Amino acid sequence: MRIDDAQRRARLVDRHHLNRQGKDPVSVARDLIGFHSSDPASVYLSARARVAALEPGTLEEALYEKRSLVRILGMRRTMFVVPSELVPIVHAACTRAIAVRERKRTLQLLEGAGMTGVDRTLADAEALVLGLLRQVGEATTTEVTAQLPELSRRIPVGVGTKGEGTIGFVPRVLFMLATDGRIVRGRPRGSWLSSQYRWGPMPARLLEEMESLDARTARAGLARLWLRSFGPATAEDLKWWTGWGVRETRTALQDVGAVEVELDGSAGWVLPDDNALVRHGDPACALLPSLDPTTMGWRGRQWYLGDHRQALFDLNGNAGSTVWWDGRVIGGWGQRRSGEVVVRLLEDAGSEARAAVDEEADALRAWLGAVRVIPRFRTPLEKELSES
Repeated sequence: MRIDDAQRRARLVDRHHLNRQGKDPVSVARDLIGFHSSDPASVYLSARARVAALEPGTLEEALYEKRSLVRILGMRRTMFVVPSELVPIVHAACTRAIAVRERKRTLQLLEGAGMTGVDRTLADAEALVLGLLRQVGEATTTEVTAQLPELSRRIPVGVGTKGEGTIGFVPRVLFMLATDGRIVRGRPRGSWLSSQYRWGPMPARLLEEMESLDARTARAGLARLWLRSFGPATAEDLKWWTGWGVRETRTALQDVGAVEVELDGSAGWVLPDDNALVRHGDPACALLPSLDPTTMGWRGRQWYLGDHRQALFDLNGNAGSTVWWDGRVIGGWGQRRSGEVVVRLLEDAGSEARAAVDEEADALRAWLGAVRVIPRFRTPLEKELSES
């Protein structure tokens, strides 16, 4: 079976809610397997692009009150906001392996700081911090340090290098508890743009599932979800998106019975029941934020990004703010100090596209109101537009 680039774009538009609004942020996050959360603003802007009349408070309620959405470290050691039922799958498929590597690194840092009995030292610190959070419910890093002054030491890092410095012991302990899935990020200090989070215990119902799910089953589950949302795609796409090795990727594809198909220029994979053609609907416009899950969904991006990578990605491969039309990236956008949303099209997509883009830029400007969004990972075009 052959699936050309036009059909891939038709699937992308339909399955990533670029031509139809989702009913709520949780269902949209489920269809996208989560929102990228390295930049807090991206979560809200990705949801806003796909959910009609979304208010920030709706997302905050899902994240911090209902816990139907949970912010965790996941694929590629990257922060994601995922529906709560996907937390055990993501944790067992990706985060658990990250936790093993990070624990080894943490113990090495403690030994380098001249500590002895580092396993016991770290375990005791984790027990103290977890006990405090269970007692108070939620606390910031600063509040944890103030309540547990015996853990207020600092640890040298990068000794003898240009990056030599120190890190706090408490932040590292919190990070280890989070990668182990024992605690979770809570409501931030300040607005929805803030990345200074409070910490609290992981809900017990999720913790039990996280501990019982084996890695291979979880990887198969995640591969199945990803192919449903992002397929057809190459094995290299799946390997890159998850952060797995070659063997784990191949095994996951085998475990879900993935079927090989011919793409334009490469071999790809789809689920065995996903070979029906998707109807190409009317062109749809979207202004997506930096690190949007659609823009960051594949390693091979030529079929939807074209030749625009240099302008729209930073040197580390982080996607900037993008303008989409009919399943393709046709430009980028930024926000001026005045709050105005300004766009630049990098190709001529026609008058219909230009009118739709302008209308969407006005709608985004109205939604942001007095909020000024500066992406954490800035790209050449975004910086140019925002400073114009």
